[in-house]
Amino acid sequence: QLQVVESGGGVVQSGGSLRLSCAASGFSLDFKAIGWFRQAPGKEREGVSCISSIGGRTNYADSVKGRFTISRDNNKNTVSLQMNRLTPEDTAVYYCAVRSRGVVINCPDHSRDYDYWGQGTQVTVSS
Repeated sequence: QLQVVESGGGVVQSGGSLRLSCAASGFSLDFKAIGWFRQAPGKEREGVSCISSIGGRTNYADSVKGRFTISRDNNKNTVSLQMNRLTPEDTAVYYCAVRSRGVVINCPDHSRDYDYWGQGTQVTVSS
């Protein structure tokens, strides 16, 4: 069974940090583009960051550039999102998404380009 699971969410004060992890079971994350998305209450889902299938190219939303870092650990079959200097505007459910369709050098930033999704992990930043 193919499954994507996020972990690492929680409640943190403004200015704090969290590290989200995306793990896959039933398949390898190698050579697959991975995206992190988030959805705040009453808002549409938005792309936060992604990493390409090969070459390690990354992309970040303007709102998180310089604060968030996406990375792979192929040995553990995980992708992490390190989030620093969090603000209340970062409060949302964060989702990991996996693109299984072919290899891409530039990771896509739209949700329609991803095939497998986790259930999400809640991140709450208090002021």
